[in-house]
Amino acid sequence: MNQPLMPLATAVWLVENTSLSFKQIAEFCDLHELEVQGIADEQVATNIVGLDPVANGQLTWQEIERCQKDSSARLQLKKDEVPAKARAGGARYTPVSKRQDKPDAIAWLLRHHPELTDAQIGRLVGTTKPTIESIRNRTHWNMSNIKPIDPVVLGLCKQTELDLEVEKAAARLAAKEKSVEEKSVEEGAPEESGDNAE
Repeated sequence: MNQPLMPLATAVWLVENTSLSFKQIAEFCDLHELEVQGIADEQVATNIVGLDPVANGQLTWQEIERCQKDSSARLQLKKDEVPAKARAGGARYTPVSKRQDKPDAIAWLLRHHPELTDAQIGRLVGTTKPTIESIRNRTHWNMSNIKPIDPVVLGLCKQTELDLEVEKAAARLAAKEKSVEEKSVEEGAPEESGDNAE
């Protein structure tokens, strides 16, 4: 593979986040230089969310910096050190923009597992409490485009990890309910269970 996954989305990210030349980005993403210029001028790919090639292991920051210093240098795609079969389990590799996926995953967890704490959601998705809060309160900047999607489907966490957090949350709720019941029994006047009950 000589070009990155989702070349247009990768080009959008490189235009927004680096000072690489249009030619360097065009060569790396196998696009025409004018297409890259169109992205920079916001005439091309206006609805495409940038895909970070560093986060998904296709480039390193060292490589980007090397090419930013030398406009004649060409970006080299990072060689895949993980055999394709080892990836089949869908551990951490997500070929779509994680920046776009995380809010979808958070929305899904809030809808389907309201018992999870913010800390648990943060662990599962790899996000922050303010982001979770903004989606819960529907104040997130991109709220209109957020669609609840299972984080397991998105590859942001494993089913076993999600099940474990849900079990922990259920156990916590059960313990809380039990302590509330015990407290209400203790607070109840003992006379009520005596002569008055009969």
